[in-house]
Amino acid sequence: MKTKLFTLLLAVAASVGTMLAEKVQIGDLYYNLDATNHTAEVTSQNSSNPYWSTTITTANIPSSVEYNSVTYSVTSIGRRAFNYCSILTSVTIPNSVVSIGDYAFSGCIGLTSVTIGNSVTSIGEDAFAWCSGLTSVTIPNSVTSIGGEAFQNCSGLTSITIPYSVTSIGDYAFQNCSRLTSVTIPNSVTSIGDYAFADCTGLTSLTIPNSVTSIGDGAFYGCTGLTGELVIPNSVTSIGEDAFYECTGLTSVTIGNSVTSIGDEAFYKCSGLTSVTIGNSVTSIGSRAFAGCSSLTSVTIPNSVTSIGSSAFSSCSSLTSVTIPNSVTSIGSSAFSGCSSLTSVTIPNSVTSIGYEAFQNCSGLTSVTIGNSVTSIGDWAFYNCTGLTSVVWNAKNCADFASNNTPFYANYYDEERNQNFRFDLRPQITSFTFGNEVEHIPANLCNGMSNLTSIEIPNSVTSIGEYAFYGCGGLTGELVIPNSVTSIGEYAFYGCGG
Repeated sequence: MKTKLFTLLLAVAASVGTMLAEKVQIGDLYYNLDATNHTAEVTSQNSSNPYWSTTITTANIPSSVEYNSVTYSVTSIGRRAFNYCSILTSVTIPNSVVSIGDYAFSGCIGLTSVTIGNSVTSIGEDAFAWCSGLTSVTIPNSVTSIGGEAFQNCSGLTSITIPYSVTSIGDYAFQNCSRLTSVTIPNSVTSIGDYAFADCTGLTSLTIPNSVTSIGDGAFYGCTGLTGELVIPNSVTSIGEDAFYECTGLTSVTIGNSVTSIGDEAFYKCSGLTSVTIGNSVTSIGSRAFAGCSSLTSVTIPNSVTSIGSSAFSSCSSLTSVTIPNSVTSIGSSAFSGCSSLTSVTIPNSVTSIGYEAFQNCSGLTSVTIGNSVTSIGDWAFYNCTGLTSVVWNAKNCADFASNNTPFYANYYDEERNQNFRFDLRPQITSFTFGNEVEHIPANLCNGMSNLTSIEIPNSVTSIGEYAFYGCGGLTGELVIPNSVTSIGEYAFYGCGG
């Protein structure tokens, strides 16, 4: 019985506390009063219409207020408290306040001055978003997190000081602060959120501290003003998608040794980039990671990399050499498409597949070496490689090719476009060499290479596919087929010269 009575009393007490919490106007401001804890939260004028309609231009928030002879400590600025108060020009937040709520000052386009007290620990999402009149903000040392979109679209903001107490910068926190010229990220920050500084086109320099472990998607997307060298420290383990998308002023990038993945389009269209150093822990290079880096002249891919994503280096038109390490097992579609300055490529023995259009439009490519583990080569892999004359083929057991589609020839009708697409590199190839580990010569491989003058088939070969050397009319001298060959496909040597 006593237990039930005690429970009932607690419920009544809680109910009374709730009833005592009320919204009141004191001076120019409105507050939610917590009668139990004697705390006050600055709130909006009307809960059903949170936009301020008073003539208030200056908000000097007191550290405490008195109501009905009770003193309340002002500890928070509530959600949407001053949202879209367009005539508000200055705000002073006292040391008693510990939190600034979501959208608290969002859309206050006339706000030019903000003083944040040194007890605030969190700045909520969109807290100062679209405050286009703000030119500078000092965040106190008490703040540990800057919420998502907190200062988004503060287009007048020219400088920001982030204190050493901050450990995380939220998604879109400073997006489109287009006049922000410099920002110092302190050693306390461990994560930079998605699109945190995206479209900060005025940002000219950037230092990422050793404390940061992750750079979010689009973190510095479109920061076209960033110039010079970018060093990503060894503390960083991942670089998100679009992280430095179209940072056209960057000239060199060093990626630390702890990074394991480079996200899709991470450095897409960084057209000023001339050199890249990739750390030796990277295992994957994402799709279009360096696509459109038209000034990139050389890149060394470390032995840790196992996959090169689709279009990873496409349209790197100044790339003259690339070393693909023995760790790579797959080269994605269009991975090096449009690398018109490449003159030679060696596919290592670790690679098993070469993707669709992997080297298309590499017009400067004169020689290609295919590794011994390649089992498949995608359609149009060497499309429009108009300079290709020499091929070294080490693939042991590559799959057969269709008569109308080999790595060096394709004739394709697109029904949707009602158009025929065709390319033919066969007449220009004058040298084709088989490695001594080749076991199967795929069907149609050298079909129509009319300018080949000699072919040597190694003793390792056991089978030759149909039409393999069909129409190789330039072959002269004696062709020796080794005793190891047990099967020869139809028309394998039809039309060969004698």
